Amino acid sequence: MISGAGSRNFLVGILKTAGTLPELSQTHAQAIVHGLQNDLAFLTKLTHKLSDLKAIRQACDLFLTVPNPDLFLFNVLLKGFSTNKSPFSAISLYTHLRINTSLVPDEFTYAFAVSAASSFKDPRYGILLHAHSVVDGLSSNLFVGSAAVDMYLKFSKVELAQKVFDGMPERDTVLWNTMISGLVRNFCFSDSVRVLADMVAGGTKFDSRTLAAVLPGVAELGELLLGMGIHGLAIKVGLDSDVYVVTGLVSLYSKCGETDKARFLFGQLSYPDLICYNAMIAGYTCNNDTEASLRLFKELLASGKKVNSSTIVGLIPVSSPFGHLQLASSIQSFCLKCGILSDPSVSTALTTVYCRLNETESARQVFDESPERSLASWNSMISGYAQNGLTEAAISLFREMIPVFSPNPITITSILSACAQLGTLSLGKWVHGLIKSKNLECNIFVKTALVDMYAKCGSITEARELFDLMTNKSVVTWNAMISGYGLHGHGHQAFKLYKEMLHSGVAPNGVTFLSILYACSHSGLVREGDEIFKSMVCDHGFEPLPEHYASMVDILGRAGQLEQALEFIRRMPIEPGVVVWGSLLGACMTHKDTRIARLASEKIFELDPGNTGYYVLLSNIYSVDRNFPKAAMVRQLVKNRKLEKTPGCTLIEIGETTHVFTASDRSHPRATEIYTMLDKLTGKMKEAGFQTETVTALHDVEEEEKELMVKVHSEKLAIAFGLIATEPGTEIRIVKNLRVCLDCHNATKFISKVTERVIVVRDANRFHHFKDGVCSCGDYW
Repeated sequence: MISGAGSRNFLVGILKTAGTLPELSQTHAQAIVHGLQNDLAFLTKLTHKLSDLKAIRQACDLFLTVPNPDLFLFNVLLKGFSTNKSPFSAISLYTHLRINTSLVPDEFTYAFAVSAASSFKDPRYGILLHAHSVVDGLSSNLFVGSAAVDMYLKFSKVELAQKVFDGMPERDTVLWNTMISGLVRNFCFSDSVRVLADMVAGGTKFDSRTLAAVLPGVAELGELLLGMGIHGLAIKVGLDSDVYVVTGLVSLYSKCGETDKARFLFGQLSYPDLICYNAMIAGYTCNNDTEASLRLFKELLASGKKVNSSTIVGLIPVSSPFGHLQLASSIQSFCLKCGILSDPSVSTALTTVYCRLNETESARQVFDESPERSLASWNSMISGYAQNGLTEAAISLFREMIPVFSPNPITITSILSACAQLGTLSLGKWVHGLIKSKNLECNIFVKTALVDMYAKCGSITEARELFDLMTNKSVVTWNAMISGYGLHGHGHQAFKLYKEMLHSGVAPNGVTFLSILYACSHSGLVREGDEIFKSMVCDHGFEPLPEHYASMVDILGRAGQLEQALEFIRRMPIEPGVVVWGSLLGACMTHKDTRIARLASEKIFELDPGNTGYYVLLSNIYSVDRNFPKAAMVRQLVKNRKLEKTPGCTLIEIGETTHVFTASDRSHPRATEIYTMLDKLTGKMKEAGFQTETVTALHDVEEEEKELMVKVHSEKLAIAFGLIATEPGTEIRIVKNLRVCLDCHNATKFISKVTERVIVVRDANRFHHFKDGVCSCGDYW
């Protein structure tokens, strides 16, 4: 019989080769037979091996049999709990170590404990552990620092991670890689590139994981030249054939539209692994080459490799879903058959593609049936609702998510978009408070979404204050502020800001030009609009889209230059569409030109015979011209074609409660008071010289009946309610889903005068700020 040191060495040798739990159990039994049941070195190695085989419960049971475990054994089990996703057990063990033993935690104790804490949904545990390490004088330790940086980045606390990273006196490749990959996970793509540049400039040796970590960020930025530079760097140091780097490059070139380069790199690998296959499949899909994607998928199946969730996610046409509903349904069936549908990433991708196809019921079914919902899946469903105009559903789901998950920048931008659509300022401010509490203010996407929300909820001053506080502004940020000024009719401020943007070096894009042209249109800035349109083509080399041509027509039309607008349309290098002719028709309404209106409407009805709004607009033009037979004919045409007009409704927030009114609405609990207030207002307004605008009301009813019809429009009811539900002098804000009618616009001017209230109205086109009987739009909407 072997005994003593020989027995230990023999059994340790068996431990190294043991690959199953029964083999470890037999080895442990042999150790007991040889009297090694209390041998600390052997039991430590056995605990480590059990942890490696994910038998963490058995490892814990073994630990409890050791009468006096040393710090090394504590650390082994702590690491086991961390790698086996048992954060509560890790924290309990750490607490036991501190309270019930005389042992002093070292850098490994804290590194493993902090790493384990990153698996919690709440960051407080990790923050507390990091604080303990600082108190114990280990704040500068490389192991602890790396774990803390990783933990903070997992909780999207980028500023704290950066603070720890910057405070490290020594940084190794692992720490740099952790920082880069974490920044990419948190969508701080530009920052990840900056960190890589600092790493290279500082002389720290980078490896394949470094390049593989940064390449997804470069791909998301769409920086092809930068990606090619990193590719060159990989070639220079001999990492260009590394499968991780090649996979990152395949993804980069695909996302930059260079599928031929991606395919070439993929073909250079003799035996591409599943991850590389997945990258190439996803590359074809994101470039809308579904045939090539499906062909490669079938090739992968034929090779005998087992597909995983990433394969399916890459195959789902999320980026270009239109026309692929059947494909999405087929993929869902395949996933159900293979048992992959329950994977959070797969269900999230399916939820996203259904939402983008406006199949929100199918999306919600996938979401509801997911056994494990990740934050990404919640984000997908919330943003899907917001993008499809189901703002109340988005907000409701967001409130449901809050107790379950801490929101990240994607969640926040989606819900702020919903607030902006709905015009719910109180909810937007609540979300802003949540952003502050979650320390998400540093994220540029979140800040931009806040600027957009405040602007679209009527608080243009707050939007500008936030905008000015931003040190880094993307083109999207500038666009949000310029668009906000346009919505509020502040064309001169928008134009000035546009010039500042150019001076700052940020290149305008198509949305920039659309936003500034819109601002010029709603402020009568014909010369400025013409200057921008010409510079868009001549100075910036941007090919105008139909929307840009329509904006230019709108600028000319609103200024009364209808003949010039018509001539502009005739000179267009592309065939004018509905949007262009619709802009001209709207201008005809403003300037009562039935001749050009007839021409524009004929073109519109040829191109889009089912759009009710244009029929209503043409009918109103005839009514304004007192050509009532023509107006009646148009309305009858709408009835014959069974076209439906979107019903008007108006929203008003009182405190944190939203009230919605429709025309002639008497369902509100305070309806009697509302109508009483409306009668009082009508009397005061008439004394002040107000006359009801009935010319666009139905012409086949008596004049008194016409007055009654327009008196009970939804916006008037909402304003009347605002007057009785708020303190005197308080600003009233309402949101109308359609363009505010002429009579309501005139009425609101008089209401603001007789009540001495500021009234802010957001309609489908813009904001109107009414004060002392004057509207900010200058009656130019």
